[in-house]
Amino acid sequence: MSEYQHRARKRFGQNFLHDAGVIHRILRGIYPRAGEHLVEIGPGQGALTEGLLDSGARLDVIELDLDLIPILQGKFGSLPNFHLNQGDALKFDFTRLSEDAHSLRIVGNLPYNISTPLIFHLLDHAHLIRDMHFMLQKEVVERLAAAPGGGDWGRLSIMVQYYCRVEHLFNVGPGAFNPAPKVDSAIVRLTPHDRLPHPAKDPRLLARVVREAFNQRRKTLRNTLKNLLPAPAIEAADVDGGLRPEQLDLAAFVRLADQLALQTTHGETP
Repeated sequence: MSEYQHRARKRFGQNFLHDAGVIHRILRGIYPRAGEHLVEIGPGQGALTEGLLDSGARLDVIELDLDLIPILQGKFGSLPNFHLNQGDALKFDFTRLSEDAHSLRIVGNLPYNISTPLIFHLLDHAHLIRDMHFMLQKEVVERLAAAPGGGDWGRLSIMVQYYCRVEHLFNVGPGAFNPAPKVDSAIVRLTPHDRLPHPAKDPRLLARVVREAFNQRRKTLRNTLKNLLPAPAIEAADVDGGLRPEQLDLAAFVRLADQLALQTTHGETP
Protein backbone atom coordinates (compact mmCIF):
# COMPACT_ATOMS: atom_id res chain seq x y z
CA MET A 1 0.00 0.00 0.00
CA SER A 2 1.54 3.33 -1.09
CA GLU A 3 1.79 6.43 1.09
CA TYR A 4 -1.29 7.87 -0.67
CA GLN A 5 -3.52 4.82 -0.22
CA HIS A 6 -5.93 4.27 2.61
CA ARG A 7 -8.42 1.52 3.24
CA ALA A 8 -11.99 2.80 3.67
CA ARG A 9 -13.08 2.49 7.28
CA LYS A 10 -16.54 1.18 8.05
CA ARG A 11 -16.92 3.09 11.32
CA PHE A 12 -16.57 6.39 9.42
CA GLY A 13 -18.98 5.21 6.70
CA GLN A 14 -16.29 5.80 4.08
CA ASN A 15 -16.93 5.10 0.38
CA PHE A 16 -14.30 6.82 -1.73
CA LEU A 17 -15.32 8.31 -5.06
CA HIS A 18 -13.07 7.22 -7.92
CA ASP A 19 -15.08 7.59 -11.18
CA ALA A 20 -13.42 10.43 -13.14
CA GLY A 21 -16.56 11.10 -15.18
CA VAL A 22 -18.70 11.51 -12.07
CA ILE A 23 -16.05 13.69 -10.39
CA HIS A 24 -15.96 15.98 -13.46
CA ARG A 25 -19.76 16.19 -13.54
CA ILE A 26 -19.89 17.14 -9.84
CA LEU A 27 -17.24 19.81 -10.34
CA ARG A 28 -19.20 21.21 -13.30
CA GLY A 29 -22.29 21.38 -11.09
CA ILE A 30 -20.41 23.20 -8.32
CA TYR A 31 -18.51 25.46 -10.76
CA PRO A 32 -15.98 26.77 -8.23
CA ARG A 33 -14.21 30.03 -9.07
CA ALA A 34 -11.21 32.03 -7.84
CA GLY A 35 -12.08 34.38 -5.01
CA GLU A 36 -14.71 32.05 -3.54
CA HIS A 37 -14.45 30.33 -0.16
CA LEU A 38 -15.25 26.61 -0.37
CA VAL A 39 -15.52 24.13 2.48
CA GLU A 40 -15.22 20.41 1.74
CA ILE A 41 -16.56 18.08 4.41
CA GLY A 42 -14.92 14.65 4.48
CA PRO A 43 -12.48 15.02 1.55
CA GLY A 44 -11.35 11.41 1.95
CA GLN A 45 -8.42 10.82 -0.39
CA GLY A 46 -9.01 14.07 -2.26
CA ALA A 47 -11.05 12.94 -5.29
CA LEU A 48 -12.90 16.26 -5.48
CA THR A 49 -10.31 18.30 -3.61
CA GLU A 50 -7.88 18.61 -6.50
CA GLY A 51 -10.49 20.02 -8.89
CA LEU A 52 -11.78 22.44 -6.26
CA LEU A 53 -8.25 23.73 -5.64
CA ASP A 54 -7.52 24.03 -9.38
CA SER A 55 -10.26 26.67 -9.58
CA GLY A 56 -8.14 29.03 -7.48
CA ALA A 57 -10.81 29.20 -4.76
CA ARG A 58 -9.81 29.15 -1.11
CA LEU A 59 -10.58 25.66 0.22
CA ASP A 60 -11.01 24.62 3.84
CA VAL A 61 -11.41 20.87 4.32
CA ILE A 62 -12.80 19.21 7.44
CA GLU A 63 -11.62 15.63 8.00
CA LEU A 64 -12.23 13.43 11.04
CA ASP A 65 -10.07 10.41 10.14
CA LEU A 66 -6.57 11.01 11.54
CA ASP A 67 -5.09 8.46 9.12
CA LEU A 68 -6.17 10.62 6.16
CA ILE A 69 -4.54 13.82 7.44
CA PRO A 70 -0.98 12.99 6.27
CA ILE A 71 -2.33 11.81 2.90
CA LEU A 72 -4.17 15.09 2.34
CA GLN A 73 -1.26 17.17 3.61
CA GLY A 74 1.11 15.25 1.35
CA LYS A 75 -1.03 15.86 -1.72
CA PHE A 76 -2.19 19.43 -1.12
CA GLY A 77 -0.40 20.90 1.91
CA SER A 78 2.03 22.96 -0.17
CA LEU A 79 -0.80 24.83 -1.95
CA PRO A 80 -1.50 28.31 -0.54
CA ASN A 81 -5.28 28.01 -1.01
CA PHE A 82 -5.55 24.71 0.93
CA HIS A 83 -6.40 24.74 4.64
CA LEU A 84 -6.97 21.52 6.62
CA ASN A 85 -9.16 21.35 9.73
CA GLN A 86 -9.03 18.07 11.62
CA GLY A 87 -12.28 17.45 13.47
CA ASP A 88 -15.87 16.32 13.46
CA ALA A 89 -18.08 18.30 11.05
CA LEU A 90 -21.09 17.56 13.29
CA LYS A 91 -19.47 19.65 16.03
CA PHE A 92 -17.63 22.14 13.84
CA ASP A 93 -18.29 25.86 14.37
CA PHE A 94 -18.47 27.24 10.84
CA THR A 95 -18.21 30.81 12.13
CA ARG A 96 -14.51 29.96 12.64
CA LEU A 97 -14.16 30.07 8.85
CA SER A 98 -16.24 33.15 8.12
CA GLU A 99 -18.73 35.51 9.70
CA ASP A 100 -19.80 37.07 6.39
CA ALA A 101 -23.32 36.38 5.12
CA HIS A 102 -23.60 33.94 2.19
CA SER A 103 -19.81 33.61 1.97
CA LEU A 104 -19.29 29.84 2.27
CA ARG A 105 -19.89 27.22 -0.40
CA ILE A 106 -20.14 23.77 1.24
CA VAL A 107 -19.27 20.55 -0.61
CA GLY A 108 -19.16 16.95 0.54
CA ASN A 109 -19.50 13.26 -0.21
CA LEU A 110 -21.27 12.71 3.10
CA PRO A 111 -21.20 9.40 4.98
CA TYR A 112 -24.75 8.05 5.04
CA ASN A 113 -24.76 7.63 8.82
CA ILE A 114 -24.26 11.36 9.52
CA SER A 115 -25.92 13.04 6.55
CA THR A 116 -29.21 14.06 8.19
CA PRO A 117 -27.78 15.39 11.50
CA LEU A 118 -25.03 17.19 9.58
CA ILE A 119 -27.55 18.92 7.31
CA PHE A 120 -29.49 20.08 10.38
CA HIS A 121 -26.23 21.35 11.91
CA LEU A 122 -25.47 23.29 8.72
CA LEU A 123 -28.96 24.82 8.70
CA ASP A 124 -28.00 26.48 11.99
CA HIS A 125 -25.32 28.30 9.96
CA ALA A 126 -27.52 28.91 6.89
CA HIS A 127 -26.96 32.68 7.03
CA LEU A 128 -23.24 32.10 6.30
CA ILE A 129 -23.80 29.73 3.38
CA ARG A 130 -24.24 30.58 -0.30
CA ASP A 131 -24.94 27.02 -1.40
CA MET A 132 -24.27 23.36 -0.58
CA HIS A 133 -23.54 20.47 -2.94
CA PHE A 134 -23.71 17.02 -1.40
CA MET A 135 -23.40 13.41 -2.49
CA LEU A 136 -26.01 11.58 -0.45
CA GLN A 137 -27.94 8.35 -0.44
CA LYS A 138 -30.49 8.67 -3.26
CA GLU A 139 -33.46 8.08 -0.97
CA VAL A 140 -32.27 10.95 1.28
CA VAL A 141 -32.12 13.30 -1.71
CA GLU A 142 -35.63 12.19 -2.70
CA ARG A 143 -36.82 13.09 0.79
CA LEU A 144 -35.06 16.47 0.64
CA ALA A 145 -36.71 17.31 -2.69
CA ALA A 146 -40.13 15.77 -1.91
CA ALA A 147 -43.47 17.54 -2.35
CA PRO A 148 -46.45 17.31 0.03
CA GLY A 149 -48.76 14.33 -0.32
CA GLY A 150 -46.24 11.51 -0.73
CA GLY A 151 -44.43 9.15 1.59
CA ASP A 152 -41.10 10.99 1.17
CA TRP A 153 -42.54 14.25 2.55
CA GLY A 154 -41.58 14.61 6.20
CA ARG A 155 -39.50 16.40 8.81
CA LEU A 156 -36.34 16.51 6.68
CA SER A 157 -38.17 17.83 3.60
CA ILE A 158 -40.01 20.56 5.50
CA MET A 159 -37.15 21.87 7.62
CA VAL A 160 -34.66 21.91 4.73
CA GLN A 161 -37.15 23.53 2.35
CA TYR A 162 -37.97 26.14 5.01
CA TYR A 163 -34.36 27.36 4.73
CA CYS A 164 -33.27 26.26 1.24
CA ARG A 165 -34.21 25.70 -2.37
CA VAL A 166 -33.55 22.02 -3.15
CA GLU A 167 -32.36 20.70 -6.55
CA HIS A 168 -31.86 16.98 -7.21
CA LEU A 169 -29.10 17.26 -9.83
CA PHE A 170 -28.28 13.66 -10.87
CA ASN A 171 -27.92 10.09 -9.62
CA VAL A 172 -24.70 8.15 -9.12
CA GLY A 173 -24.46 4.34 -9.21
CA PRO A 174 -22.54 2.23 -6.66
CA GLY A 175 -19.73 1.50 -9.14
CA ALA A 176 -18.43 5.07 -8.83
CA PHE A 177 -17.17 4.27 -5.31
CA ASN A 178 -14.61 2.06 -3.64
CA PRO A 179 -15.88 0.08 -1.82
CA ALA A 180 -19.17 0.08 -3.72
CA PRO A 181 -22.10 0.89 -1.40
CA LYS A 182 -25.25 -1.23 -1.49
CA VAL A 183 -27.41 1.77 -2.45
CA ASP A 184 -27.60 4.37 -5.20
CA SER A 185 -26.40 7.89 -4.48
CA ALA A 186 -27.39 11.31 -5.81
CA ILE A 187 -26.06 14.85 -5.97
CA VAL A 188 -28.20 17.58 -4.43
CA ARG A 189 -27.82 21.35 -4.41
CA LEU A 190 -29.21 23.27 -1.41
CA THR A 191 -29.36 27.05 -1.80
CA PRO A 192 -30.37 29.05 1.29
CA HIS A 193 -33.17 31.50 0.50
CA ASP A 194 -32.25 35.19 0.38
CA ARG A 195 -35.68 35.76 1.89
CA LEU A 196 -37.61 32.95 3.56
CA PRO A 197 -40.75 32.18 1.50
CA HIS A 198 -42.75 31.37 4.67
CA PRO A 199 -41.02 32.94 7.69
CA ALA A 200 -42.13 31.56 11.05
CA LYS A 201 -42.39 33.69 14.20
CA ASP A 202 -40.10 31.15 15.91
CA PRO A 203 -38.32 28.49 13.79
CA ARG A 204 -37.74 26.40 16.93
CA LEU A 205 -41.49 26.08 17.38
CA LEU A 206 -41.82 25.12 13.72
CA ALA A 207 -39.27 22.34 14.27
CA ARG A 208 -41.22 21.21 17.35
CA VAL A 209 -44.58 21.12 15.55
CA VAL A 210 -43.12 19.23 12.57
CA ARG A 211 -41.37 16.70 14.83
CA GLU A 212 -44.55 16.05 16.82
CA ALA A 213 -46.70 15.83 13.70
CA PHE A 214 -44.51 13.19 12.06
CA ASN A 215 -43.86 11.13 15.20
CA GLN A 216 -46.98 9.17 14.25
CA ARG A 217 -47.46 10.12 10.64
CA ARG A 218 -50.41 7.77 10.05
CA LYS A 219 -52.52 9.59 12.64
CA THR A 220 -54.45 12.80 12.05
CA LEU A 221 -53.08 16.15 13.13
CA ARG A 222 -55.63 16.56 15.91
CA ASN A 223 -54.21 13.37 17.44
CA THR A 224 -50.49 13.93 16.82
CA LEU A 225 -50.57 17.58 17.92
CA LYS A 226 -53.01 17.29 20.83
CA ASN A 227 -50.25 17.90 23.39
CA LEU A 228 -49.25 21.12 21.63
CA LEU A 229 -52.35 22.51 19.94
CA PRO A 230 -56.00 21.82 20.82
CA ALA A 231 -58.40 21.27 17.91
CA PRO A 232 -59.70 24.89 17.94
CA ALA A 233 -56.11 26.20 17.65
CA ILE A 234 -55.47 23.95 14.64
CA GLU A 235 -58.64 25.30 13.03
CA ALA A 236 -57.57 28.87 13.90
CA ALA A 237 -54.43 28.21 11.82
CA ASP A 238 -56.73 27.43 8.86
CA VAL A 239 -55.71 23.76 8.94
CA ASP A 240 -58.04 20.75 8.84
CA GLY A 241 -57.26 18.68 11.94
CA GLY A 242 -58.57 15.57 10.19
CA LEU A 243 -55.65 15.57 7.73
CA ARG A 244 -52.49 13.50 8.14
CA PRO A 245 -49.21 15.46 8.41
CA GLU A 246 -47.95 14.42 4.96
CA GLN A 247 -50.95 16.22 3.40
CA LEU A 248 -49.83 19.66 4.66
CA ASP A 249 -47.48 21.97 2.81
CA LEU A 250 -44.74 24.09 4.40
CA ALA A 251 -46.97 27.18 4.67
CA ALA A 252 -49.56 25.23 6.69
CA PHE A 253 -46.92 24.00 9.14
CA VAL A 254 -45.70 27.58 9.57
CA ARG A 255 -49.27 28.68 10.37
CA LEU A 256 -49.49 25.94 13.02
CA ALA A 257 -46.14 27.01 14.50
CA ASP A 258 -47.27 30.64 14.58
CA GLN A 259 -50.46 29.57 16.35
CA LEU A 260 -48.30 27.78 18.93
CA ALA A 261 -46.20 30.95 19.27
CA LEU A 262 -49.40 32.89 19.92
CA GLN A 263 -50.39 30.44 22.67
CA THR A 264 -46.89 30.62 24.16
CA THR A 265 -47.13 34.40 24.29
CA HIS A 266 -50.39 34.10 26.23
CA GLY A 267 -49.04 31.38 28.50
CA GLU A 268 -51.44 28.76 27.19
CA THR A 269 -49.00 26.13 25.93
CA PRO A 270 -49.09 22.83 27.87
